[in-house]
Amino acid sequence: MKNHLTPLEPKADKATVRRHNLSLVLRAVHDAGEATRAGIATHVGLTRAAVSSLVEQLLAYGFVSEWGKTSSGQAGRPGTVLKVARSGPAGVGVEINIDYIAVCVVDLAGTDRVRLVEHVDNRGVRPSEVLARAARLTARAIGSAAEQELAPAGVHVALPGLVSGGTVRQAPNLGWQRVAVEGLFAQALLALPTLHRALPVSSDNEANVAALAELWYGAGTEGVRSFLYLTGEIGIGGALVLGGELLRGAHGFAGEIGHVVVDPQGPRCRCGARGCLEQYAGQGALLTAAGLDADAGLSGVAELQRRARRGEPSALSALERAGRQLGVVVSGAVNLFDPDAVMLGGVYRELMDWLAPAVDRELALRVVSGLWSAGGDRLRAASSLGDAARGAAGVIVREVLADPAAYAEREAG
Repeated sequence: MKNHLTPLEPKADKATVRRHNLSLVLRAVHDAGEATRAGIATHVGLTRAAVSSLVEQLLAYGFVSEWGKTSSGQAGRPGTVLKVARSGPAGVGVEINIDYIAVCVVDLAGTDRVRLVEHVDNRGVRPSEVLARAARLTARAIGSAAEQELAPAGVHVALPGLVSGGTVRQAPNLGWQRVAVEGLFAQALLALPTLHRALPVSSDNEANVAALAELWYGAGTEGVRSFLYLTGEIGIGGALVLGGELLRGAHGFAGEIGHVVVDPQGPRCRCGARGCLEQYAGQGALLTAAGLDADAGLSGVAELQRRARRGEPSALSALERAGRQLGVVVSGAVNLFDPDAVMLGGVYRELMDWLAPAVDRELALRVVSGLWSAGGDRLRAASSLGDAARGAAGVIVREVLADPAAYAEREAG
């Protein structure tokens, strides 16, 4: 008979336990916003002496800082208030999209400290050139962060395509196939004279990290731990968060909702299939249906908004059609995964007033539970802060919070 028990982990030594507890204390301060040593000890279940020792180490590393005294209302001396430091390690997030590059630097508290955006058409441009351009913008952001006494702990790159193992397997709207993004981007960064050391580089799909930004920083997901996130750009990205965890799938490619087929006989998509949702509700399809230039980008979306406000039939018809097709596909996802909410980000957030009625009608008609026909606010506009660059920076911040000793050791080495 086979033994199906999970192999036991090796017993943790004292150094491993301390490393874990260091993260536990740092995350307690981060999550609380501000805390005292006594409050942390009560919250995490460690002794006051153990917490004090760990706090001293975090102070020495520069992860936390002291901000005066506070009284708990109980007998005894006031406690010193601890907050996550505003200087020191920070996360750098880079979003490379079809018509722009964005870089965001976030400190350990989750505050957006630097943001740079360059509007540029990346279609048909060699990946090495796009990545070099993104590296230059990233270097500028790191320079601005340095002026605020922030040091990058790493760079996370978000891209609109299938991303796995440091490689973009396929990004149809960029025209990329099997591009070793992490290696190329790290080389481009290191080649710049303003950067004097290599930084860890990681990567992911842009909708995944935008959904994480919404989970970690967005006001719209307060109290919501399971939601479907859609981002409308030139392509349509999707991500699913269940119980506070991103659903990645067996190979990391879950969430490609833009390539769910609406009509098998429909127009050819850049992915090679026919009738994908992107061909009906993507930014280019929306603009074309409204009689605007499909390549007009954000200026075209702004014009579509203006025409919709004026009540122009072509604009309203294009938005109604897109909302209807979005609703059909989203209803299927809701039936499969039963999320608490659907968040619309990217240009969909700006067009929410016109898209939402049609999406809501389809949800009420097609979601079998009936919960989505009972009104409420299950269909929501994503937070303006819930974007891919910020989420990518947040990934790095979470890595530091999970193992502050690893960052300190790397810096010391």
